[in-house]
Amino acid sequence: MITTRALAPEDKERWLTLWRGYIEFYKANLPEEQFELTWSRLLDQGYNSYGIVVESEGKVLGITHYSFQTSTWAPKNYCYLEDLFVAPESRGLGLGRALIDAVKAIAVAAGSSRLYWNTDSTNETARKLYDSYVNESGKVQYRITL
Repeated sequence: MITTRALAPEDKERWLTLWRGYIEFYKANLPEEQFELTWSRLLDQGYNSYGIVVESEGKVLGITHYSFQTSTWAPKNYCYLEDLFVAPESRGLGLGRALIDAVKAIAVAAGSSRLYWNTDSTNETARKLYDSYVNESGKVQYRITL
């Protein structure tokens, strides 16, 4: 049985393994301090960053992070699904969909008018799942490193 729930303090070791896998998947490098900072933010009730895990048979197999943002274009907030990662050996079991659906339910309950996320154009496996929800937005993202 697949279940989702909020990230909890006892998830740290497994979360860290999955989070490192996500960072490695995107060929990124983060300093150790950032791993600890992200973890503490996810558990900080006063910080606008939240985590969900997906479990099967009591084992955490995937994670997602999300936050809310106001919009100048809408009277209600938007929900940004920032990160989503499922252990490679557990893909294709519906775990990614369970994570997205859990964030979607939270966003609806929070009164959000939009749930959105980004992925690399080359992330074909994930895009098959994402395309089953909605067509891509057609937006191009620009980034300035500060």
